[in-house]
Amino acid sequence: MATAPAANLPLFYKDLVPLSSVDHANFHARSLDKAEFLINQHAVPLTADEFVSASRFYPIVFSAGDNPVPLALMGLNEGVNTFVDDEGKLINPVYVPAYVRRYPFLLAKLRPDTDELSLCFDPTSGAVGEFEEGDALFDGPEPTDPTKAVLEFCKNFEEAGQRTGVMVDELKKADLLMDGEVSIQPEGSDKPFIYRGFQMVDENKLRELRGDVLRKMMQNGMLGLIFAHLFSLQLMREVFAEQVKAGKVPLISEAPLV
Repeated sequence: MATAPAANLPLFYKDLVPLSSVDHANFHARSLDKAEFLINQHAVPLTADEFVSASRFYPIVFSAGDNPVPLALMGLNEGVNTFVDDEGKLINPVYVPAYVRRYPFLLAKLRPDTDELSLCFDPTSGAVGEFEEGDALFDGPEPTDPTKAVLEFCKNFEEAGQRTGVMVDELKKADLLMDGEVSIQPEGSDKPFIYRGFQMVDENKLRELRGDVLRKMMQNGMLGLIFAHLFSLQLMREVFAEQVKAGKVPLISEAPLV
């Protein structure tokens, strides 16, 4: 269940093109009323800045492996999303992760010999193109205000990603991450469904933290984020219940999250 995004292109993106005032002078960006890219996506990357807002709706876990990524779970099984319908429309009003709201735009490094990031977009998204409707991306050679707002959003997202990396490093340094496991016993079933393949904060080790480490986590706000993560894990049973209602529960009782 909790796998990090693919290494070639980020999650959701099928292609990436640098936004250019020459090549895309007449392009517009329009809103989409559905997110088809979410239909079969059960886990979405999350920044630490979003933990409190996201914890009201999604279980928050960390992906398996040496480089964990925080994830908002929209389903407990690969290919299952309980928050959108078959057309990709949200079933109920919920907090939408910034990773989803950023699509189809992205800041990317175009050359390996520089750290400079350029604003790119996925041309297959259906949200950016030579449309009559939507916001113009350029006014002559200059980006329009909507384009500047997109650029600012993407910059803020990158900065939040860096803060998230620092948080994960601190969790690893304090040896607080452990392999997670949740057992859910559905009504009328003689065997529980056991989910693995993710990481979570070890509450026992959290309670054993030394005063100086604990004080630092309290002062930098990290302790509150840890509790938001831990409290959110109770929502796994709610997500499972939604899968049962939708008839999207695997036949086997041990269902890996990977």
